[in-house]
Amino acid sequence: MKYVVDAREMKLFEEAVIETMGMPSLALMERAALAVAEEIRAYAADRHLRTEEKRLLVVAGGGNNGADGLAVARILSLEDWQVTVYQTGSAGHCTREWERQYKIIGYYPVRMVSNWPREEYTIVVDALFGIGLSRQIQGEYAEIVKEMNRRKGFKLSVDVPSGIHASTGRIMGEAVRADLTVTFGWAKKGLLFYPGAEYTGRLAVKEIGINGTCFDAAGKKPEMFYYDEPVGKLLPPRRRDGHKGTFGKVLLIAGFDQMPGAAVLAARAAYHTGAGMVKVICPQENRGILQAAVPEALWAAPEDWQGGCEWADVIAIGPGLGKNSRVKEILAGVLGESWLPLVLDADALNLIAGDMSLQIRTADQGKAGRAMVLTPHEGELSRLSGKTLEQVRENREHAARILAQDLHCTLVCKGARTLVCREQGENCVNLTGDSGMGTAGSGDVLTGVIAALLAQGADAFSAAGVGVYLHGLAGEKAARRHSSYGLTAGKLADSIGEVIAGEEAEL
Repeated sequence: MKYVVDAREMKLFEEAVIETMGMPSLALMERAALAVAEEIRAYAADRHLRTEEKRLLVVAGGGNNGADGLAVARILSLEDWQVTVYQTGSAGHCTREWERQYKIIGYYPVRMVSNWPREEYTIVVDALFGIGLSRQIQGEYAEIVKEMNRRKGFKLSVDVPSGIHASTGRIMGEAVRADLTVTFGWAKKGLLFYPGAEYTGRLAVKEIGINGTCFDAAGKKPEMFYYDEPVGKLLPPRRRDGHKGTFGKVLLIAGFDQMPGAAVLAARAAYHTGAGMVKVICPQENRGILQAAVPEALWAAPEDWQGGCEWADVIAIGPGLGKNSRVKEILAGVLGESWLPLVLDADALNLIAGDMSLQIRTADQGKAGRAMVLTPHEGELSRLSGKTLEQVRENREHAARILAQDLHCTLVCKGARTLVCREQGENCVNLTGDSGMGTAGSGDVLTGVIAALLAQGADAFSAAGVGVYLHGLAGEKAARRHSSYGLTAGKLADSIGEVIAGEEAEL
């Protein structure tokens, strides 16, 4: 796993390194500049740039981000680069570090200008604003950002593309569209969350001396991480002498009315993720479809849901459920008469959102210690939280964290960057997946994956985080085989076992 930070955390860790641990700020700045220069050299080497093509423009603001840019310009000016610095803003509104870098650069062969130069440049370095940007970019600075985007040449942003909110990924009026962003210490949330991720380009995270050694000095760790290791290392271990009962029994209440496919997809996904047994509660008219598509699955009628709960190790309810009085009664019973780990998805969430008594029952069970995973998309999160869709999108992480606290559960906020939040402790953001996963049934597959991991003994947060990670890896594999356009939920479910098999072979 690797950590992700927001602007507030990054400033805290930087202050801990400088003020408490005694690292000089200029030493950190020099290491940051060297990291950027290293990426520029690599770009030049990959494209076999001739000396006359090594033309570099640094657009430098008056803060420490601009000071980093000045240091980059100074370093490369001694390496056969023709370097120009476009100094924006006014003197007297600059940081102390900027003033010191400006004094130093005066002794180096760097051309300083206060307006846009006419020449074109091979590389344009965006060092206009850093992680501290909190206001909309307007006026002169908005025009500077627009001009950077219009200019030819490779765009490299220092730390964060100017105009991206480092904590949320929001566009602050205008934003630089970078080909490469070189960030320091850890990835910033705004570089991973959309729409900021679309402006980041390739992301290079560089070690400059701000790392885990500062956590004690800062008195905290980052509040978010992502998985990047082989998924096989994250799955629950399997006993060599195990049997179908050892690996967990999943009760799936899904596929009612005209939606048997939801139950099929979730059941297949649960089996591909390692569940020993899956029993599906659905109407008699859908039994034939279910057992033809998933012959391994057991079946029971809706009126036998209580017997299913007695049989199971884990319950998942919601995919293709519908919202009629019959399914609402079953949901109320599952929430009130069982203490098994529970995955709530789709229509189960909509029923809870529309009935305060179900919300209270859900929160009470979570508070009492029942392991529960809720898997809303943004619209369902809006309904569950009582926030508008715009409020949710303004800061999805905050909305998800608050709802996880209110319901005392693990909450999976599905999207292009799925978030996994819990009541207390670190949150998880998922970086795997493919646009082809935006297709009907993808969420049903995820429900089956998470339920299977719970059935094999994973705790709720691990089952959700690892489940989302595995789900995304399967989506990437299916897209490589069938394309993003041709990816379907059935192909996604079938790719889960292939991902696990491939990674186990490499371990």
